[in-house]
Amino acid sequence: MSTLTEAPPPLAPEAPEPKPPKRRGRWTPYWLLLPGILWLVVFFALPMIYQASTSVQTGSLEEGYKVTWHFATYWDALSAYWPQFVRSVLYAGTATILCLLLGYPLAYLIAFRAGRWRNLIMILVIAPFFTSFLIRTLAWKTILADGGPLVGALDTLHVLDVTDWLGWTAGDRVLATPLAVVCGLTYNFLPFMILPLYTSLERIDGRLHEAAGDLYARPWTTFRKVTFPLSMPGVVSGTLLTFIPAAGDYVNADLLGSTDTRMVGNVIQTQFLRVLDYPTAAALSFILMAAILLMVTLYIRRSGTEDLV
Repeated sequence: MSTLTEAPPPLAPEAPEPKPPKRRGRWTPYWLLLPGILWLVVFFALPMIYQASTSVQTGSLEEGYKVTWHFATYWDALSAYWPQFVRSVLYAGTATILCLLLGYPLAYLIAFRAGRWRNLIMILVIAPFFTSFLIRTLAWKTILADGGPLVGALDTLHVLDVTDWLGWTAGDRVLATPLAVVCGLTYNFLPFMILPLYTSLERIDGRLHEAAGDLYARPWTTFRKVTFPLSMPGVVSGTLLTFIPAAGDYVNADLLGSTDTRMVGNVIQTQFLRVLDYPTAAALSFILMAAILLMVTLYIRRSGTEDLV
């Protein structure tokens, strides 16, 4: 018998690899971002660069200012106005704590207990935004006027005795004292605390509270172990939105305070508009920005959450 050897069948020609489809519109997201980037460059980056150059200039308004890289302006400004920096942080921190203590229960009420009244309460929260910041602050001059009902009630309850001992009021007078400035800051920035807190609390799944109850957790334990930890993004966002603008505010200290309650924002305004010492004003602005940035960075790392509302 003979063995027949068959030739292998010819291989089929390999099909050419299909070319990946062209991604149409891959530049579209960048074109959509372009207006926002240009806005930030023109109205944020360029003014920052200009102020940075101003802070290292020397000269006068009559002779003109020149960039001489005079960094000693920063040290001179800080050594001369450090009490205003400390006062700004103290007032802003106190107002932030008060906003958190007042805003958290209200945000909790809106998120879990308001029911059909939720929309009405939310409108009342944002109602102050319908009027000017200046008008809202001036209204507190009437509320805290000497001999007014609020001051009389605080005096009757001996609250002013405690605040006077702490140095926040002067006898039975509230206006032109640190307490008046803190009250104005608390009122004006309270909505910035409530809205992030409400948004964070509303995201919490109600079944988690039911599960905690099934495990025989008491209401306070449920709040401490479930509600508050899950609302931390709102707490962080609300405190930042309150503290940052309050630290640089100058309207409340100007209208409700006195020369003894001046904040660093008042000093910057005076240096820019009255004294016309532009390098010192710019240096103070950058020192304030750097201090707030450092405190915010440490606070976010310490809070243990970067998921901001």
